[in-house]
Amino acid sequence: MRTVLKVVDNSGAKKVMCIQALKGKKCAKLGDTIVASVKEAHPNGKVKKGKVVYGVVVHAAMRCGRCNGSEVKFDDNVVVLVDKQGQPIGTRVFGLVPHELRKKKHVKILTLAEHIA
Repeated sequence: MRTVLKVVDNSGAKKVMCIQALKGKKCAKLGDTIVASVKEAHPNGKVKKGKVVYGVVVHAAMRCGRCNGSEVKFDDNVVVLVDKQGQPIGTRVFGLVPHELRKKKHVKILTLAEHIA
């Protein structure tokens, strides 16, 4: 909560602040959905400053273990904005996206991504 996250899609937002992690969790990990408020936005994007949006966490600074025994950790916290049904607002996703999103049923984000790790 109250964490500022970068946005890596072309929805118009630059930075969002986490209001709450959904499903009653205390913190959000890779693939979790959050409720966020837009803090910075491009002037002519789909999302405006101050709007409350949903997002899927794509990068997390906290370590996440994989099934083969390795761990993945990113430098910053990154989110992709989605609507209530879980469909991405933007049409492109920039940067690396982990394959753990497939387990969390966010396949549409994986199809829009440039690289999958």
